[in-house]
Amino acid sequence: MKAGQKDRLWTTGYINVCIANFLMACSFNLLMPSIPLYITEQLGVPQTRTGVVLASYAIAIMIIRPFSGYIVDMFSRKKVLLVSFVCYVLIFLGYFNATTEGAYKIIGLLSGASWDFYAVTLGMFIAVRFLHGLAWGMSTVSSSTLAIDVVPSERRAEGIGYYGTFTNVAMAIGPFIAIHIYQHYGFSTLLWYAIGMGVLGIIAVSLIKAPVKPPVEKEKLSFDRFFLLPAWPIFLNQLLPCFAWGTIGPFVAQYGKMVNVDNPGIFFLFWAGGIIVSRVFAGKLVDRGHIHLVNLSSMAIVSASFLSFALIHNIVAFCISGLFIGIGFGMMFPALQTLYINMAENNQRGTANSTYLVGFDLGLALGMLLGGYVSGLFSFESLYLISSAVCLLSVALYWVVSRKVFDNKRLR
Repeated sequence: MKAGQKDRLWTTGYINVCIANFLMACSFNLLMPSIPLYITEQLGVPQTRTGVVLASYAIAIMIIRPFSGYIVDMFSRKKVLLVSFVCYVLIFLGYFNATTEGAYKIIGLLSGASWDFYAVTLGMFIAVRFLHGLAWGMSTVSSSTLAIDVVPSERRAEGIGYYGTFTNVAMAIGPFIAIHIYQHYGFSTLLWYAIGMGVLGIIAVSLIKAPVKPPVEKEKLSFDRFFLLPAWPIFLNQLLPCFAWGTIGPFVAQYGKMVNVDNPGIFFLFWAGGIIVSRVFAGKLVDRGHIHLVNLSSMAIVSASFLSFALIHNIVAFCISGLFIGIGFGMMFPALQTLYINMAENNQRGTANSTYLVGFDLGLALGMLLGGYVSGLFSFESLYLISSAVCLLSVALYWVVSRKVFDNKRLR
């Protein structure tokens, strides 16, 4: 390789990791806007209870993330990803039982008691979502760690950024497709689309040429093998914008209907566009040493965007807010993840990733859980005003605390 020339980023292994990640994330996010619509419109569940169903998977993820980080540091990351991905796809079949009276009848026969159909169905949804969260948590940690393994070290932030683009675009495209399928073909058809995407994702994983992982000596288990202790102030800072992120996927479709947007799914297209735009420059800025500038400006952008989203009710503001929310989060998440990676030893990459993802998921769960109550008791406008406020608070916390912690404890 010529002097000054960078190693190639878009290798076959990296491309397959990104494709597999996209298909897994897209299939999962087909359910994000459709489940609250289904349980409120078809089952008559109150809005204040939707957050419980949505947050159950995030709670499961928080439980499995720390252990998954340890597992991918100890064993073959490709094998861990394959096993967890297969389980993830199989769990989709559980939603079919949750949407039929079969489960209700079986539970009634086994218990010998009379149960309310809707209560049983809601309980089934919570149980299946919880199991899905366990499989999703293990899959995403192993996938993101495997992506880091196949990315050249001098292009790590850029590689993480593009990898994250596949995830975030799936989180945008998935809900857009889901609303169309749900409205025209129903929830069961939506599940089959999700399963099909998952199967294609498994095929992509099997084609990944992963680097050979050297044997790792078994270590005595300690808390720092599950959580990157030096980064705990950054972890707390991360919860604030991730709370705001958790209010998007589950509630935007309902909010769009309330403010008379004909097809609320258009928000997700602008959201995806914003994420793609951000990845053109954000990763390179981080690699050039501007990580604090990227984090601070992205949090401010998201705060301002949520404010306009809550206060201005027309299609233009709806779309432009989505665009800048996408730009802000698209800049922020790879930069936050890079903070963790650069504070961890090489043999703690899985731990660093799982710590970042636990922070993401805890914030996400809080956003979903509290978002259901706030939107049900008050309004969606109140929910998004709160999201704007917590993102603004995260700017101050980052400047005062997180910035200094990283500068003092970074390893690279």
